[in-house]
Amino acid sequence: MPRHCLTLDLKNDETAIAAYKRYHIKIWPEVKKSLFDAGILDMEIYLAGTRLFMIMDVDDTFSLSAKAAADAANARVQEWEALMEQFQQELPQSTPQQKWVPMEKVFSLAAQ
Repeated sequence: MPRHCLTLDLKNDETAIAAYKRYHIKIWPEVKKSLFDAGILDMEIYLAGTRLFMIMDVDDTFSLSAKAAADAANARVQEWEALMEQFQQELPQSTPQQKWVPMEKVFSLAAQ
């Protein structure tokens, strides 16, 4: 099963971080549906300080660019993204319009 790992920073604001975490207790049904529709089988987000780390297990049909295009065409997902944007802060290596940055795999125990 393919896996994607991405990272993003939240703003250094305890109130904003708490709000971000509250929103993720139960995401909007339309957002959840968009994730499954894109071929995402499982997703977890971890937080350390202000750094978020996302793990996505996806099916073989999944494409980051196709997911971005589908999100752009989905008004409810765009509303969610605008809401989340108030908590987020781009990483220095982000490209224009990029929030989550793909991470490079540097170690695998299974490959040892």
